[in-house]
Amino acid sequence: MRFQPHPERRPVLVAGASSGIGEATALALATAGHPVALGARRVEKCAATAARIVADGGEAAAVALDVTDDDSVRNAVDAAQEALGPLEVVVAGAGDLQIGRAHEMPVDEWAAQIDVHLVGAYRLYRAVAPAMIARRRGDIVFISSDVVAHPRPWSSAYVAAKCGVEGMVATIDMELEGTGVRAGLVRPGQTITGMGMNLDQKQTEAMLNDWIAFGLARHGNFLTPENLASAVMAMISMPPGAHMRSVDVEAEGELVPPESSTPAQPEPVAHSEGAPA
Repeated sequence: MRFQPHPERRPVLVAGASSGIGEATALALATAGHPVALGARRVEKCAATAARIVADGGEAAAVALDVTDDDSVRNAVDAAQEALGPLEVVVAGAGDLQIGRAHEMPVDEWAAQIDVHLVGAYRLYRAVAPAMIARRRGDIVFISSDVVAHPRPWSSAYVAAKCGVEGMVATIDMELEGTGVRAGLVRPGQTITGMGMNLDQKQTEAMLNDWIAFGLARHGNFLTPENLASAVMAMISMPPGAHMRSVDVEAEGELVPPESSTPAQPEPVAHSEGAPA
């Protein structure tokens, strides 16, 4: 059985599309011609972005989506498909951030991070994968983090959740082999988004100081959400039969002026008129 080209129309559901990476990804995919369903708890923000896409000539719908609730996930998938048709692409990027030293965080706050980032991603996968497998095609992109490779103090729950996502996707990739459905990971480095902007300032300062102590704050430059949207676009645009399993995206350090590449010339020697050179 041969791989078939992507269909001309590839509807997308983006989870976590009310701001940040999810919103930027929805806008980028819509600009590329994908019908896009924007899902999040803040559905009014998704609706505003969907209206913007439609005003620009695209096709979009907003759906209420709470990835910590089984019924909400199933209802969001149903609503997205009713509005746009069978989903060809799903981006699992919903999440929030709570920080604290592991021995100080309340257990329910710690567990909530696992629920939203890991179990929420699984709920979404479970809701969309069977139909994709039946059609023998589809892309599911999971937003992970570089904290998997470089864990950071004050983020034990977030790190544990993202490590879990990567383990889940490694297993999923094996299970999907031969189905035509692809699962991939995008690993952002430090990115300017709304996630974590409501954190306590003193806690944040203490956290950053610990990061510095362990060499985890190499420079102050951050990625933009649009950088990650480009990575998602590259992954899902791969032709069938090829699989971009993971993309690591990191912010470049500050650009410095280049050093001169022209060797220094010796100072000219002064000669008196008529003297031999």
